[in-house]
Amino acid sequence: MHDQPVLTGALVRLRPLVADDAADMFASLADQEIMRLTGTHGTLTLEQVQTHCEQVPGRADRADYIIESIENPGMAQGEVVLNEIDFDNHIASFRISLYGSDRFSKGMGTEATRLMLNFGFDILNLHKIELEVYAFNPRALRVYRKVGFVEEGIRRDALLWEGERVDAIMMGLLRTEYRAQRP
Repeated sequence: MHDQPVLTGALVRLRPLVADDAADMFASLADQEIMRLTGTHGTLTLEQVQTHCEQVPGRADRADYIIESIENPGMAQGEVVLNEIDFDNHIASFRISLYGSDRFSKGMGTEATRLMLNFGFDILNLHKIELEVYAFNPRALRVYRKVGFVEEGIRRDALLWEGERVDAIMMGLLRTEYRAQRP
C-alpha cells in the first residue's frame, strides 16, 4: 500500500515493512509457540521470506507494518497487517504476530492492534475489519474482545495441530462499533 504513515503510540511505533525486515521475520519462525498460535505447519526458507518482504511494499490490497517498541526503536517486535483489503466493500482482514513469546503480555499487541484499527477506520475509511483466531489462543481472544471485536462464527475443526482438531473463531468489528467505544 502506498502512503503508509508511521503510527506511534505510547508503547509501540508501527512502521511500514521493508525488504530488510526479512531476517527478523524469518528468525521469528523458529519460535514453536508462534508457529502453533498462527497455525503454521510448513517451514519457510529465508529466501521465501525475503521474496515476501520485497513484494509486499506497494501492494494496494494490504498494509504491512513492523512493530517496534518505543523503548527499543529499530528492533522488530512483531508485525501487524491489514490484508485482503477490499476497497469496493470497505472491508479488510487483520493479522498480528509478535516475534516471540517473550513479547507477550506487555501491552504491545493491544496497542499495535488499536493503532491498526485507527488506521483502517480513520485513514483507509474501512467499514469492517475481520479476523480469524484459533480457539487455543485465549490471550489473543481477550485482546480482540477488549478492543471491540465480536464473534461472528466458528469454523469447526479448521486446524489439525499435533493430532488435535481446533476451531477457528471468526470475529469482526464495524467502524461504528469501534468509534462508539473510543474516548
